[in-house]
This record gives sequence, C-alpha cells and structure tokens, in this order.
Amino acid sequence: MEIFQQLSDALEEGALKASGGLSSFAASVQNYSVENMSYKLPSIRSIAKLAFGSAQVALYTNGVLGGAPDVCTNPQLSCHNTTAVANTCCFNAPGGLLQQTQFWDTSPATGPTDSWTVHGLWPNNCDGTYGQYCDESRQYTNITAILKSYGATTLLNYMNTYWLNDPDDGTNESFWEHEWGKHGTCISTLDTKCYTNYKPQEEVVDFFNKTTQLFQTLDTYTYLSAAGIVPSTSKTYTLSAINAALEKARGVSAVVQCSNGALDEAWYYFDVKGSVQTGTFVPTNQVGGSSSCPATGVKYLPK
Repeated sequence: MEIFQQLSDALEEGALKASGGLSSFAASVQNYSVENMSYKLPSIRSIAKLAFGSAQVALYTNGVLGGAPDVCTNPQLSCHNTTAVANTCCFNAPGGLLQQTQFWDTSPATGPTDSWTVHGLWPNNCDGTYGQYCDESRQYTNITAILKSYGATTLLNYMNTYWLNDPDDGTNESFWEHEWGKHGTCISTLDTKCYTNYKPQEEVVDFFNKTTQLFQTLDTYTYLSAAGIVPSTSKTYTLSAINAALEKARGVSAVVQCSNGALDEAWYYFDVKGSVQTGTFVPTNQVGGSSSCPATGVKYLPK
C-alpha cells in the first residue's frame, strides 16, 4: 500500500498528470534545460519508477512562498571565461564544471535493482580540483525538515528511493547533510545573496531538486544495457566497451569507478550557462577525472 500512497502524494502535488491510466503520463521539469543533448526517456521498468517518474517528473514546483533566484541576462557558459566574472550568482565559479555522480551499490544493495542511485552534484573547478565545505554557517543537519518545510514531500519520497546511503555508513539524512555541506555550499549560484526576498534554506531545496532532475536524465542502467552490458555474477566487460556505451548515449565522455574490480560509480559532467537553479546544463567531456577500473575483466555485479 505504501507505493500507492506515494503515487497519491505525487498526484496531489501535480507531479504527474495522468492520461489514459497509469502507463501514460506527461511529465515536466520546471526551469531545467539541456543543450546539444539527445537521449531517450527511460522506459518504465518498475512500479516505483512509475510512481516517482524516472522520465523527469517535476519533483518540486515551488508551491510554497519563497524568494526567487537572480534573473540572469545573457549568461556565460561556465569554465569558458578568459577573465574573472564578477557576478557569481549568474556564473558558477570557481566550481563551474558540475558533476552528477551516481552509485551502483551491491554489498549491501541499495535502491531498485534496475537503477543506479544518486551520489551527488559536485562543483569541479574546471580542472579536476574541488572546493569543499565552503560555508561553515550553512552546514545544515536537518535536510529532511527543510524539505518538508517547503512542501517538497514528493522530492523527499524520491530521494528516499534513489538517493540512499549505505546502511553500514549511516542514515539517508546523514548522507544528504554530507553532500550538501561538502559540495552544495561550494556552488556559487546557490549563495544566499543570489536570491531576491531570500527565505532561509531555500537554496537547499534547489540543490536537491536540481540534482535529482539531472539524475533522471542520466539513466546509466539503460545506457549500459543498450550495449549488452548487464549485471552478471559471471560475465565481465572491458572498460573501453563501458566508456563507449556511456559516450554513445550522450555524445560526450563520462567516467566510471570500480571497487575491487567491480563497477560502483559513474560521473557525468556539465558546464552551465547561468545559475544552477535556472540555467542551461551543457553536457561536456570529463575534466581531471580518471577511472579506477581495470582495462579488462570489469565486473558489473547484480544487486
């Protein structure tokens, strides 16, 4: 019954607009665009993905009163400037290369068996280096409460399905706190000064909403399975075949990581034209990242 309650919550928030039954719905994402990127919307492979909408459901639609991000006129593309840009509310700097990172956890298994899960959204300094813990005053320890206070219950439900901590490492809440505190506070366009009529912690909602929206467009499981790369207890793959499958899906390179020779992470890279909240995410090749996977014999273990 829980999954039907979650679906009901999503319907109440307007995230799904049903037409002709559960198998047909239209989904939209508020204030999100991707340039020069071709991809297929992922198939509905499970009732969980049907309810939460892996095909870019608007998980949070700013229904609660809050401030507004700065309006960016003629924004520049991050990591492409030759001189310093003063307005870091409309230009992500120094962390202008945004990495959407994903997990494939098998021991213990986390998330749906046919989906990778969210790791985070990391601001790379355009050269493979990273800032971290950039604002001690915003090291929040109440992410769940913040999301609930803004009515983002559908977003929270989605995160509790696709943004999961290894249970041996702690709770989902502690993982979200870590990702926000270490990486979210280093995204310049999410600074509190970048909002008109700023409401406390609204940038936190924007961070988690944008990260999950990006994740929904990056279906690693489908990218790999389309190339015949599927989880197996016996079969192994070459790193070049894995890389080729991910590049074919997006037209740019990605990076995968391994633990003990088995796939466990995928990293996707974007430059951003404008702010993280309202800007255009432009897929780009990896910068500074290298794979920890062997050239051959890469395992892709089932959950």
